[in-house]
Amino acid sequence: MDSQTQNTSLQRLHHVEKKIISVLELVGVVMDELSNSPGPRVEVVNTHCREFMQAIKDIQVNLREEIKSACEYRPFEKCDYSSRISNEICCKKLEYVIVQLDNMKQGIGQYYIAD
Repeated sequence: MDSQTQNTSLQRLHHVEKKIISVLELVGVVMDELSNSPGPRVEVVNTHCREFMQAIKDIQVNLREEIKSACEYRPFEKCDYSSRISNEICCKKLEYVIVQLDNMKQGIGQYYIAD
């Protein structure tokens, strides 16, 4: 992975980390409200619960995108792998043909010696 892509990815993950911290702070506020001795204010709890659910959804989307991006990373995508393999196959074929020609040459040589 090139350094620019890696830096961008790290920045996005850092942003997700900040979101997780803010969600945990939000949970703390909700817990404080729920433990409020006169009783929790339902509208405050509902608002924070909606914020919490949206933040969790955003985190999931961001992490899913990062995982997908990491899985799609192909370090050899721009290399000459196909042409290199083709060349290696051609070399193996040529080696095989040379061996066959050498065998034929030996056979012909033995034929002329026998005469």
